[in-house]
Amino acid sequence: MLFPVRRRLLTALLQAQHWPFQPSRDMRLVQFQAPHLTGPHLGLESGNGGGVINLNAFDPTLPKTMVEFLEQGESTLSVARRALAAQLPVLPRTEVTFLAPVTRPDKVVCVGMNYVDHCKEQNVPVPKEPIIFSKFASSIVGPYDEVILPPESQEVDWEVELAVVIGKKGKHIKATDAMAYVAGFTVAHDVSARDWQMRRNGRQWLLGKTFDTFCPLGPALVTKDSVADPHNLKICCRVNGEVVQSSNTSQMVFKTEELIAWVSQFVTLYPGDIILTGTPPGVGVFRKPPVFLKICVCQTKD
Repeated sequence: MLFPVRRRLLTALLQAQHWPFQPSRDMRLVQFQAPHLTGPHLGLESGNGGGVINLNAFDPTLPKTMVEFLEQGESTLSVARRALAAQLPVLPRTEVTFLAPVTRPDKVVCVGMNYVDHCKEQNVPVPKEPIIFSKFASSIVGPYDEVILPPESQEVDWEVELAVVIGKKGKHIKATDAMAYVAGFTVAHDVSARDWQMRRNGRQWLLGKTFDTFCPLGPALVTKDSVADPHNLKICCRVNGEVVQSSNTSQMVFKTEELIAWVSQFVTLYPGDIILTGTPPGVGVFRKPPVFLKICVCQTKD
């Protein structure tokens, strides 16, 4: 039987990212949608790759977005802990659509060249101060959403990253106090249009980093008490089934506490703000020859 050929955007880019750490406890907060529910809901992923417990069904007074949930602090987290301890119905994973664990944050802060081995890959010195840039919140998409390859760029690249999610408002935060401002961690993809980052727009990074869909997140926000050591985690990325990045967060130049202290000198951090902590080596632009993401052609049934 012949199958028609259709063109679709590359989705394996994000689906192939493996969760970069094994939580010691299973508090995995998610935002999701389901056909029988109206609008987004908050939930708990029942283990890495499991179904979803509907937190809004457990307690209808809970907010339905992660930013509002985090803004309420310990009161909402305690409800989530009670739900985790209860024997609640689990929606099968096949019946839900995972959204990014945080949508519409006040800011997405990104860190460049923050892995020692990534600096070696580029043959550049390790930075003495954090290199900070940003993405717009409109670049955020869910963990299994398609990444749109824009016609304006021919050099779209991958960058898997550990992301820190801020849990409470703070300014001029000391490094020794920084973890008190962290809600948890998630996996991020700093998709990058290298032509716009490195040659266009005066070589400012912003436009090359913030096309729509250039910040897939999730699926889960793992609370900080579920992560024994965020700076000793395996982090990797696969493209088309091939491992293209593999390292450990121990290679980070500036750790979570230092980054929060540094950034909060300049801006107030708010609940739901996201800090992308940098990528390890293996990106496409520094391969010989360079490799970039392309629209793939596949065969499917009608």
